[in-house]
Amino acid sequence: QVQLVESGGGLVQAGGSLRLSCAASGSIFSSNAMGWYRQAPGKQREMVASIRSGGRVNYVEYADSVLGRFTISRDNAKNTVNLQMNSLKPEDTAIYYCNIRVWDTDYWGQGTQVTVSA
Repeated sequence: QVQLVESGGGLVQAGGSLRLSCAASGSIFSSNAMGWYRQAPGKQREMVASIRSGGRVNYVEYADSVLGRFTISRDNAKNTVNLQMNSLKPEDTAIYYCNIRVWDTDYWGQGTQVTVSA
């Protein structure tokens, strides 16, 4: 069984920064894609950033809306994934979920609220 525990999030003014962290436990490998998704009220859950390790190379993907402002990183030794969020905007307000895909099964964290005030 895979479990994800998130930390971070909170309330910040526009232009500020926050850092989200997610610790994974269970049978996972560095080749398993890990990422962050978010869901704003009344909207569908969307991918924010994802990362997958392939040997010594990390393959990353970002949503266009966060490109250049958010940075995803991964520590395979600790099974953690982090999301550094800079230059936050009110439209970044959402519940952020950590995700990992293992053998075609998606696992989710409990979610952490990020609120950006104007």
